[in-house]
Amino acid sequence: MPQNRITLSLPAAKLNAVDAAIASLESALTELVALDPKDRTRLPRMGGKSETFCRQTLSAIAQNPQIVNPSLELPSALADLAAFDALRPRRQRLQRLLERMQDTETLLGSDVLATALEAYGLLKVSGKSQGLASLRAGLGVRFKGQGRRRTAANDDTAEDNGSTDVA
Repeated sequence: MPQNRITLSLPAAKLNAVDAAIASLESALTELVALDPKDRTRLPRMGGKSETFCRQTLSAIAQNPQIVNPSLELPSALADLAAFDALRPRRQRLQRLLERMQDTETLLGSDVLATALEAYGLLKVSGKSQGLASLRAGLGVRFKGQGRRRTAANDDTAEDNGSTDVA
């Protein structure tokens, strides 16, 4: 039975608007940085518990400037925290949108794969009499080495009938 979990049409005008919005974001956020993977893993991170600690510590220090060494650069840390607070809700919105895009891509790909597998099955059954054997054989390369899957319990009793199961 065919699978059609999603139908999506993206006209050129809509895609152009999306591309323009992305370009606008990229242009507006030129200050954002990209970390080298090594640097990303080496940096200490401010997680949930650390965030509470940081906020409370910076607040206490800001309220008691007499104990602050000028080399601490408290104003810079407070500005970083303000920028962090400004970016977070926007990143979260973009992340939710990205997750929806990924889920939509997954559904679209799943629909395409399900239809292609069903069509391939039809080619296997009736393609021989239609002169499509070489096309089917070429497509079958995708399944090379994937014979019927067996479990340990039925290895001794299962008989391979030459069909291919796709997981």
